[in-house]
Amino acid sequence: MLHFIVNPRAKNIEKLRKELEARLQEEGVSYEFYTGTDREDARAHVREITAAGEQTVVAVGGDGTVNDVLGAIAEPENVKFGVIPAGTGNDFAAAAHIPEGLAALELILHGEPKQTDFIACEGGLRSMNIAGLGIDVDILQRCNAMKHGGAKSKYFRSLLASLRKYKGQEIEVTLNGETHTMSALIAAVCNGTMLGGGIPICPAAMIDDGKLDLVLIRQPKRWKIPYYLIQLMRGKALGLPVVRHILCERVRIVQKEGAVVQLDGELFPSQVLDARIERGKLKMYRG
Repeated sequence: MLHFIVNPRAKNIEKLRKELEARLQEEGVSYEFYTGTDREDARAHVREITAAGEQTVVAVGGDGTVNDVLGAIAEPENVKFGVIPAGTGNDFAAAAHIPEGLAALELILHGEPKQTDFIACEGGLRSMNIAGLGIDVDILQRCNAMKHGGAKSKYFRSLLASLRKYKGQEIEVTLNGETHTMSALIAAVCNGTMLGGGIPICPAAMIDDGKLDLVLIRQPKRWKIPYYLIQLMRGKALGLPVVRHILCERVRIVQKEGAVVQLDGELFPSQVLDARIERGKLKMYRG
């Protein structure tokens, strides 16, 4: 049985669902599509079916849907996890080399699931792609407050507003028993390589190496931010003088003023981002 957890707001979802169902029926595969009345309802369904034993669960949507499903899985060791990318941002799918549409379904029907890392966070939260804080949280908060425009338009306008107004975040970073303070533009704990719908913040990250890629970007002078942003968009962030890139298995970041973190583009109330890598606990259909 394949359990598809569908984001009803995913792009072209009705057309995609019909294509998926037609292919599943051709293969004679047992399946269910579950939409749910809201996100928490869908998460409750995932908890219920994964508590019953070994299951194959497929997230149909973007990074937020992947996060919802991953976060609700009762025992990751008992799950085979698939993704049909259909969101505004499919950053993790890109890192995992998962194609869109029927090609993604073919991976699930005829491929073998591979060991894939994920990030475990304080409070029982999980992240498949990138967890972080700083200007990315500020952008998402502005974006969520906007009432008009499409998702990409909202993000771009929020990005411009944050670049004009964001003043940095004072943080304490504890790593390998040592604590350091800094004013950060971004603090990102990466499993995947991209965030924000294609921004390559950590091209070096690997989703099966058993390591977190910690990317710390110091708050630069405001007039330098556009230059650094261009370099970031070009995938050259790790070579910038304001950036530290550290491989680790666990890190704790405490915000002195902020009280929100982002996990795969979803906002969660927390002053602390305490993250560790989980290896060997999840099998995923991917490229």
